[in-house]
Amino acid sequence: MRDYKKEYKEYHSKPEQKKRRAMRNAARRLMIKKGLAKKGDGKDVDHKDRNPLNNSIKNLRTTNQKKNRGWRKHDK
Repeated sequence: MRDYKKEYKEYHSKPEQKKRRAMRNAARRLMIKKGLAKKGDGKDVDHKDRNPLNNSIKNLRTTNQKKNRGWRKHDK
């Protein structure tokens, strides 16, 4: 069983991870503003270079959730 409280304390609450999460959220908002994503569309906003701190429009794309969240399994 996962200990979510411990996981947050040891990983998700770190300043670096907060910054990354904020930038991922900002990328989603940017894509919505540009009309390339919609709330509830079932899509993820993907960073092509896998760097969540790089929110240039050329680095962002919308992908389906299954492809975006399972990319590590398919790269091998």
